[in-house]
Amino acid sequence: TTTTTTTTTITLLRPLTTLFRPLTTHLPRIRTMAPTVHQSTDAQSTDPHHPTIVFIGGGNMAEAIAGGLLANGYPNHRIRVSEPLPERIAYLHDRYPTLNVLADNHVALRGANPESSPAADVVVLAVKPQILRPVVTDIAPTLRAANPLVISIAAGIRTEDILRWAGAKDVALVRCMPNTPALVLEGAAGLYATAKVSEAQKETAERILGAVSKKVAWVHKEELLDAVTAVSGSGPAYFFLVMEAMAALDLGLSPDVAKDLTIQTCLGAAKMAQTSPDDLATLRRKVTSPKGTTEAAINTMEEGGVRRVIEAGVRAADARGKELADLFGKE
Repeated sequence: TTTTTTTTTITLLRPLTTLFRPLTTHLPRIRTMAPTVHQSTDAQSTDPHHPTIVFIGGGNMAEAIAGGLLANGYPNHRIRVSEPLPERIAYLHDRYPTLNVLADNHVALRGANPESSPAADVVVLAVKPQILRPVVTDIAPTLRAANPLVISIAAGIRTEDILRWAGAKDVALVRCMPNTPALVLEGAAGLYATAKVSEAQKETAERILGAVSKKVAWVHKEELLDAVTAVSGSGPAYFFLVMEAMAALDLGLSPDVAKDLTIQTCLGAAKMAQTSPDDLATLRRKVTSPKGTTEAAINTMEEGGVRRVIEAGVRAADARGKELADLFGKE
């Protein structure tokens, strides 16, 4: 019985991988949050190839992913969001009038009308880590019975804990660590798959996260997601801190000019690093003329231990990630 269920799930998910191949190619053209997408009922009723994705939690990251999918043409009737807060439901309804937002997890998973609404093929756990355990415990019977692909974007919660709360070791589970630039479709994400996840399901998870992430990387050991968290999950704050310090310098520029120059310099440097065949050290050396202004700045930073401070900070984030996983995973 288990084998039959798994095969059925893979068959349902496989067309999603075909759908997303052209979509991620066009992502660089998108620069703002996804607009509302309206689709005709006729188009929906004749399109059987899109698995139903259910988001448990309708916060910012769930909105970003759902919005990215909609912007890339994914049928809105194949996306459902479960969100308990009335004000958040009102916001999502206002921003995405055709998006199916429900207040009950069980209704979202099975559909408002089980006879005509498809059950969830993919379940995205998008609630805060502190409340993930009661949420998973509550929907566990559905997860065990339907055997959907489960994708967790709850920071710091290990797969073994999610599976224990679900009461099943054979759930296909992918744990993801996206970052906040996903909110503007410029994210980076690390993913880890449990042994029950098929190659087709891995590709499905990658395409879903790829709707908002320019870089999606798989890790072969789950503990490496703590490193992903330390580098890219927390990473945007590091760059914000550097920009904050640069823009706040009193060198005679107006605050607005200093901020604009700082941000554009960061964007330009990142673009050069992304597109140049040179490694990062070579790029830095090319900008650093002997006995010039840049060399004076770099030497001062190096003498002040900038590398040591950055390394210590990133390692502290890595260690804290492990501590939080232990804390959230306790019985």
